[in-house]
Amino acid sequence: MKLGVPDLVSNSYFPAIAAVELGFFDREGVDATIELIYPSNRTFEALRHREVDFVAAPAHSVLAAFPNGSGARLIASLGQGTYWLLIMNRKLGIAPGDLDALKGRRIGAAPFVELSFRQLLLDSGFVLERDDIRIVEVPGAKEPGVSFGIAAAKALEAGAMDGFWANGLGAEVAIRSGVGAVVLDVRRGLGPDFAFDYTFPALVTSEAALAADPDLVAAGVRAITAAEAALRSDVSLATKVGEALFPPAEAAMIADVVARDLSYYTPHISEKTFAGLSRFAAGFGLLTEPVKYEDAVATQFRPIWDSIALA
Repeated sequence: MKLGVPDLVSNSYFPAIAAVELGFFDREGVDATIELIYPSNRTFEALRHREVDFVAAPAHSVLAAFPNGSGARLIASLGQGTYWLLIMNRKLGIAPGDLDALKGRRIGAAPFVELSFRQLLLDSGFVLERDDIRIVEVPGAKEPGVSFGIAAAKALEAGAMDGFWANGLGAEVAIRSGVGAVVLDVRRGLGPDFAFDYTFPALVTSEAALAADPDLVAAGVRAITAAEAALRSDVSLATKVGEALFPPAEAAMIADVVARDLSYYTPHISEKTFAGLSRFAAGFGLLTEPVKYEDAVATQFRPIWDSIALA
């Protein structure tokens, strides 16, 4: 079984990565491997072409490869809410939450990830062209084997941009180096509340894979939700995963980053969450017709979400 992820050295899809590395897939009798495929639209294209069996990635990016979500199913949440942070160069002296100070700035973001930041600005009354807020690619992020958040932290330190919108681990690297400061963290109330339900990190499979081997998909959901529960019980497990997969510096800090995310590590996908995702996706034309919750979310796995997540 192959699990595709658009970012590996990060906390974004950590429960899925941990489920492989800590042996939760093995316990289900599934031989699982992780494949880094950047950016997230390409990760979902790999799912569509049956090159991977599961994807751990932003929920809205499903629509890049599966028009209106047809042919794909959201099978579990890897965490609740919009999970990227805005980090700006500390030298700029921007106060937390000060969006006006972003005018005239260059901010790095990954393809499809940048849509959430763009929508946050639009919903806050900004016009990117008028206000000269430039969302740019991050130098080096497309290199093979490179994880986006780490590339973003390095680019910020090199002065290639004024800030970046990225995962918590990339943010932590920039903060600990002394270069970056947090300006937005929607999950924790630093930023507009309306942005919380734009998207979320999701575990996704294809309808073809679900039809071909529903037992494998169920095993995957059990493995992921068991990993979420294990991390909530013992966050030091995150260090074990980091030491196996991450460079030493990032491995040393991953447990601290994951500890801040633990309250969001639940597999449930609520109708409210899906409604927020749908509104966000429709705003960008990613969703061109209404999609019912039960047609997009594999609700047959709700008993697994409940029994394992709440154990």
